[in-house]
Amino acid sequence: MLASSSELPGVPPHNVLGLTMNVRRTLIDVISRHAPSNGFHSTPLAGVTLVRSDTPTIPMPVVYQPTLCYIVQGRKQVSIGPATYVYDAANYLVASVDIPVMGSIIEASEAEPYLCLVLDLDMAVLSELALRNPGASHQTADSMPSGIELNGSTPELLDAVGRLASLLDTPQDAAELAPLVIREVLYRLLTRPGNCVLLQMAKADSRLRQIAKAITWLRAHYQEAVRIDDIAGIAGMSRSTFHAHFKAVTSMSPLEFRCQLRLQEARRLMVAEALDAAGAGYRVGYESPSQFSRDYARAFGFPPARDALRLRSDVA
Repeated sequence: MLASSSELPGVPPHNVLGLTMNVRRTLIDVISRHAPSNGFHSTPLAGVTLVRSDTPTIPMPVVYQPTLCYIVQGRKQVSIGPATYVYDAANYLVASVDIPVMGSIIEASEAEPYLCLVLDLDMAVLSELALRNPGASHQTADSMPSGIELNGSTPELLDAVGRLASLLDTPQDAAELAPLVIREVLYRLLTRPGNCVLLQMAKADSRLRQIAKAITWLRAHYQEAVRIDDIAGIAGMSRSTFHAHFKAVTSMSPLEFRCQLRLQEARRLMVAEALDAAGAGYRVGYESPSQFSRDYARAFGFPPARDALRLRSDVA
């Protein structure tokens, strides 16, 4: 999404496109060099991870934490419950809570690999920025935002992300400048029209933060038998209010959410630690092997043992 010249003071309209393309080319170059192989690459910049893939990927489960995912090349699809999000260099993704998703890269090649910069969202900085910029509060929506939202990029945000990535080439400047540039990135996100989810994240007493508290507890106790009333109490809500808001954020009920956490961990145990299906199911909290097999096949399309063998073969 390209902005009008009014969004870049002093820049003639015909130069906006050129500036945007130059910044994007720089980003592609920097990320390509600092993420030379497929996979996730940590960086010296706190909270910044680079992702690369030279090929499309099959849908794989992952738990998103509160992050900004900024694609500079390629395209990705993310599914959460029945909702599906497709985004590319024109849009960015914000995950507002810890949430299990199925993600797949759907556009990538050796000539033009999928390249993405992932930035952890600092709640303390977001909250401070929200307090210092009360004018942004008019954007807050009455309805509960989703745990994952897409929004169109802007030249200002692209420029800030580009300067952040470029600090990888000047590590002597990173310690002093990276916190300032990250702060600018968060400011651009927070003040962008339509980013109600960021404002909800920044408010300590928001319903989203209450749901996030319950999600954090669920992630730590997903193997256990839990009562909805107990989780609702952690969020400080009635059972009915909690259930409605939880589903609005995650597209799942609390028990469906717990099931996804269990299945994702069971899949990891079978692939990475070679546990058999019964052992993996028991480890994550299932008492019935048949129920585990049914839930697993419904989520991933294959019975547990067959799926694990297929994934181990792909890795080999």
